[in-house]
Amino acid sequence: MTGHQHHSSPTPDPGELPPAELEVLASLWQQGNATAREIREAMFEYRPMTHGAMVTLLRRLEEKGLVTKVKAPVGKAFVYRAKPSPHQTYRSLMGRIRQRIFGGSGAVMVASLFDADLPSREELQALETLVEELRAKSQRRRSDRKE
Repeated sequence: MTGHQHHSSPTPDPGELPPAELEVLASLWQQGNATAREIREAMFEYRPMTHGAMVTLLRRLEEKGLVTKVKAPVGKAFVYRAKPSPHQTYRSLMGRIRQRIFGGSGAVMVASLFDADLPSREELQALETLVEELRAKSQRRRSDRKE
């Protein structure tokens, strides 16, 4: 236990993390439990780093209350796990991007995702389903307000 831990302060919003820390957290969300080596290997293609740099990032995330570690059953390694759910971070990040970059327009933001690559048939089907769900949710919300 180090003297750096801030138990009294609230857990930071992962959407406010520096890019390298956020990428480590995202890798943990994808892998579940992972050692520093496994995270490094998963991130190697887009963010190669030394073992020491990875351990430093994991320690920072642990001090912020975003990652926990337990001793691996075999060997000297620790196994890390992300604490917050990725959903709350996605919502925070996307909300900030929507406001700052797209002037608050979710439609413009979604359209921009397909400027370079058109959606596949499967993605189009998923988007149509999403639009139907959002339309139904919006209608329910409107009818709730009228009552």
